[in-house]
This record gives sequence, C-alpha cells and structure tokens, in this order.
Amino acid sequence: MKIIGAGYGRTGTVSLQQAFEQLGYPCYHMQEVMKAYDRGHVAQWDAAMGGARIDWDELFVGYEATVDFPACVFYRELMQAFPDALVVLSVRDPEAWWRSYSKLMGLVSKATWFNFVPMFKKFSAMNIHMLDYVFAGSMETLTKEDYIAQYLRHIEEVKATVPADRLLVFSVTEGWEPLCEFLGHPVPDKPFPHANSGIADLRSKIVEQFWQYGPGKIFRKKR
Repeated sequence: MKIIGAGYGRTGTVSLQQAFEQLGYPCYHMQEVMKAYDRGHVAQWDAAMGGARIDWDELFVGYEATVDFPACVFYRELMQAFPDALVVLSVRDPEAWWRSYSKLMGLVSKATWFNFVPMFKKFSAMNIHMLDYVFAGSMETLTKEDYIAQYLRHIEEVKATVPADRLLVFSVTEGWEPLCEFLGHPVPDKPFPHANSGIADLRSKIVEQFWQYGPGKIFRKKR
C-alpha cells in the first residue's frame, strides 16, 4: 500500500480513485467491497469494526491505494501496517458533504429491499454496523448536526495524527497539481477526473451489483 485515503465518503472519492488509477495506483473503494465478497471482504470489514485483527496485506492484495469508507476510518491501523504510505485526506464543504451523504444514507436504507439475497443482506448489515462505528448512532437517532460534527472531528483528528510531511489535505476541485506534487508524479496531460457519482449514478450501480452478485450470479452457476 502506497497511498492511504483518509477522507470520508462523498468527498470526491470516486474522482480520487480514478485519479490514483490514472497515476498507476490500483485503488480500493467501497465499491470494491461487494466485488470482493467471495474473498470475504464484507465479513473482514465487519470483523474489523468489532475489534478483530486484520491481515491488511492480504485484504489489499492487488491494490496500492485506498479511498472512501470503510478503509478511511482505519487510517491509523493502515499507517502502522504500511509505514511508508502517504496519506491523502479528501475534504469538502461540510454542508455540501452533508447534503450528499444524507442522500446516500437514504439510498443505503432502500438497499435493504435486496436483503432476500444473502450477500446483500450481509453487505447491508456491514453498512449499518459501520454507521454506528463511525457516527456512534443510527439513521433514526442521529441528527444533521451529529453527522457534521463527526465529519469535522475526523478531519481534525487526521490532521493531528498524521505527520505533516506524510499528509495532503486535498479537495478534488484543486485538480492534479497539488496531488501530483505530493506524490512526486508529473502532471498528466489530461483533465483531472470529475466522476459523476451522484445519487442516480449510485442507484444504478447498486442495481447493477444486485444483478451481478445476486440473481445474476445464481443464474450463471446454474448454466
């Protein structure tokens, strides 16, 4: 692991994932968790939030960077496991972050409709566990102020924890220059990726994963 993404989800992590991969770093994002379901990633993240020790080298085999939940909340553990890795803290205006994250939470709650598929049931349970692990509450008990307070607290904790020469606080609106300077890369001769990761796009990805890893997978096995 060469780059640890410490920023919460909905801070441009899809764009950052694409940027890392364009620079040559295969990047682990929440979207990878379901893809790696058969390799036990959902169960391992759930166990990690329960305090279990995780073989990070094994979990991240094939990846050189991380972004998004759930990896971002384990940045301390990842710094210890990968002492030479740099840390990128992606940030966003708190109000804008909340508007995006609250819509995501609504989508996550609707994703439980797919719980008749065992792997989606476990993935949903992991997400609910993560909500309590990160924000110490549930969608029914937490307020907007609770979410934003924890979001800001996390940013300050990362800044206080990570040595300055190992940390980049970064907004995707800044583009390639600060990121490439921090990583020691020349600036690519292409625009910085600004992925369309709105709620409609996320909803389509959930449906796509449902068919790929739910009924679609069962159908392929029967053929």
